[in-house]
Amino acid sequence: MHKDHHTGLEQDLRVIMQRNLQRRQALSWLLAGGSAALLVGCGGGSSGDSGSTTGSSTTGSGTSTGSTTANGAACVANASETNGPYPSDGSNTVNGMVSNVLQESGVVRSDIRASFGSSTNVAGGVPLTLKLKLLNSNNSCAALPNYAVYLWHCTRDGLYSLYSNGVQSENFLRGVQVADANGEVSFTTIFPGCYQGRYPHLHFEIYPSLSMATLYTNRVLTSQLAFARDVCSNVYQNATGYAASVNALAGVTLANDNVFADNSTAQMAQMTAAVTGSIADGYSGAITVGVPV
Repeated sequence: MHKDHHTGLEQDLRVIMQRNLQRRQALSWLLAGGSAALLVGCGGGSSGDSGSTTGSSTTGSGTSTGSTTANGAACVANASETNGPYPSDGSNTVNGMVSNVLQESGVVRSDIRASFGSSTNVAGGVPLTLKLKLLNSNNSCAALPNYAVYLWHCTRDGLYSLYSNGVQSENFLRGVQVADANGEVSFTTIFPGCYQGRYPHLHFEIYPSLSMATLYTNRVLTSQLAFARDVCSNVYQNATGYAASVNALAGVTLANDNVFADNSTAQMAQMTAAVTGSIADGYSGAITVGVPV
């Protein structure tokens, strides 16, 4: 047997195994209720993802890489998505000045509901606790301790602090956490609102360390998370302050969202998280993030 033929056979087997894995993930996702189980992520602002700010952003790749653990558990790299027009990671400007909350003292915190610095105003909304587990999708799903996660999202009114009119002097709903020995971080925030043109979501960026989490050029992954439609509908229809989100949600789906629409079923399954709770007690969710490093 020629060496190149042997190599080709190995490659064909790897492709077949990967396709079978993706089919199993897709079937599992569909049996679990499809989009009803989704908690996938962010980009944009109260007027959509085409804002007046200037700068660079990361675009979706439409592809994913991955590996498996010793017990066969899947670990697929999360899809890379745009950071939207309101990241405040140094990649764009507001009123002619570079916006970078990552370089401000106080941004490293678990509870991101309040502003820090000159303002201590708190963003109102239904409480949400979100846990992210960072795994290396290129190295047998090994945990990524000491990696940093920058998380941000809109208010219940669909506004972004530091950018949107009325909240430019606030920096709430933005924060950085460092992964523990298990690669896990936790954020306490609020359930985000929905605005015209975007499905409900959160944004996040992954950095190799806290010291590097100061400028967007150091990030190793930019992606987004979204929420199950039934949970969104319940919050928007029954919780105080979310009335504007009812009509906004009615006009958008995951299929026509300009960020999530190009993701494969396997990618969406990888960004799925179980969200439990209630309006009265708040919600909690957990998600595994595959980082190809």
